Amino acid sequence: MSVTLTDQDKTTLRIAAWGAVSLMSAAGAAGSAHKVATEGSIALTSATGLAGHVLTKAPKGVKYGKTVAELADQVLPALTASMNLLNQQDPAEADNFRRTIVVAIDAATRTHQGRPSPTLTDMARKITEALDAA
Repeated sequence: MSVTLTDQDKTTLRIAAWGAVSLMSAAGAAGSAHKVATEGSIALTSATGLAGHVLTKAPKGVKYGKTVAELADQVLPALTASMNLLNQQDPAEADNFRRTIVVAIDAATRTHQGRPSPTLTDMARKITEALDAA
């Protein structure tokens, strides 16, 4: 099945994915926000399939807000919208996108020695719930 994405669709996917990494970075600020963002970004740019083509670059000109809450207000609905969009066109690509985000979350939490902090764990849960709300 062929997936046709508009420029707005691509922006939504990018906001969802890169925003999820930003949320994890904010949640990991007590450790090393930079390491969290780096690991998550590497996971996104290592994606294959449609997700890999779309997520090669972060969205341009997006204003995420000044707080984590404002960021979450944009990113969590974008994750759900991305899954809905991809599920309608090609469920296999929706699975690929979801796996890509989950790998980015796992990579971001891996930067911490031992178990991830409760803050990182909770943010990962919120991101996963937004993916699964579709």
